[in-house]
Amino acid sequence: MKMSKNKSKNSVVEWIDYRLPIFTFLNHELNEYPTPKNLNYFWNFGSLAGITLVVMIITGIVLSMNYTAHVDYAFDSVERIMRDVNHGWLLRYIHMNGASFFFIVVYIHIFRGLYYGSYKAPREILWILGVLILLLMMATAFMGYVLPWGQMSFWGATVITNLFSAVPLVGESIVTWLWGGFSVDNPTLNRFFSLHYLLPFLIVGLVILHLVALHRFGSNNPIGIDAKGKQDTIPFHPYYTIKDLFGLSVFATIFAAAVFFFPNFMGHPDNYIPANAMQTPAHIVPEWYFLPFYAILRAIPDKLGGVLFMFGAIAVLFILPWLDKSPIRSSQFRPIYKLFFWILVFDCILLGYLGAKPAEGIYVLLSRVATGYYFFHFIILLPLLPNIEKTRPLPISISEPILSSSSFSTAAAVREKK
Repeated sequence: MKMSKNKSKNSVVEWIDYRLPIFTFLNHELNEYPTPKNLNYFWNFGSLAGITLVVMIITGIVLSMNYTAHVDYAFDSVERIMRDVNHGWLLRYIHMNGASFFFIVVYIHIFRGLYYGSYKAPREILWILGVLILLLMMATAFMGYVLPWGQMSFWGATVITNLFSAVPLVGESIVTWLWGGFSVDNPTLNRFFSLHYLLPFLIVGLVILHLVALHRFGSNNPIGIDAKGKQDTIPFHPYYTIKDLFGLSVFATIFAAAVFFFPNFMGHPDNYIPANAMQTPAHIVPEWYFLPFYAILRAIPDKLGGVLFMFGAIAVLFILPWLDKSPIRSSQFRPIYKLFFWILVFDCILLGYLGAKPAEGIYVLLSRVATGYYFFHFIILLPLLPNIEKTRPLPISISEPILSSSSFSTAAAVREKK
């Protein structure tokens, strides 16, 4: 086995690296891994997601040591963590707000991929693995929301698990299996706690595969052109490690402000009331990061149809690389797509707002319109757009627009004439 070009002078490190080439691997990833030189700060969110995942796992493990997965003691055990466990309040607030910030970071990461076409060939597997991570995140977050066993935890679990009863033939059996009986009770809480503990480690496995797929073809970049040589790339370290550390410091500042000054801002006050099967909350809503999908669910008058559309909203992302047939990746060179992308962003925010409102009156109508556009954007618009869109000319290389804006304009003008 060949050693790295930068051999360590430490004999112990050399001995370990010869048998377990972890230092060679790190040297390759940090010093030798070529990275496009034009990445902007939106590329920071991938590393932020990874760091947030680590924080969630560490705080989750410590919290699980003090949590009791029993319907009679779960709520009280959470209160004990907050009041009696050393720094328990801090651990819980970090974990609770960490879930929201994890979704914020991942949603920005996804929309960055949509804007710059990071799902296109040859990065289809990279994108699919990312969507799988999102699915597991949602499952993990939903089960975690049930664990405090407050009013919204109990009724949220009841409503969402009941959705599976709409599945023909096997729906009732699935619900009974999820509940571990004929209603949401102690077996349900035990199963959700076990899965909530397990799934983050599956997410870690998918993240590793995600990184392997990323390093197979390298990162996409804002102009969507593959690097053509060393002139288009720079080493990941120190350039992007410093950039990532700066992004992390900004993120940590905002996160700390949320934890210390408004820790319950993104929560629901009803979840500080112990679960009561005999008293239904006035308005049952999931956590904010599920609200767009909840709005889609309620927009469809048929129960089975609502479930299919809700899961279809995520399923359509799996086939996105084959729906968008444009050879141009970045929306910087696709003026019509760029307009519709921002309409999609507004549409998703609107769905989130509508998901928090009662399913009545104008809110239902708006939910149906917003749901219709969401599926229209992916299933109809993206396949048709390449036929009607006139794209802007691409630069010759990544370096061209960076090194000389005047030469870029000249080259673009020449290509337009051709």
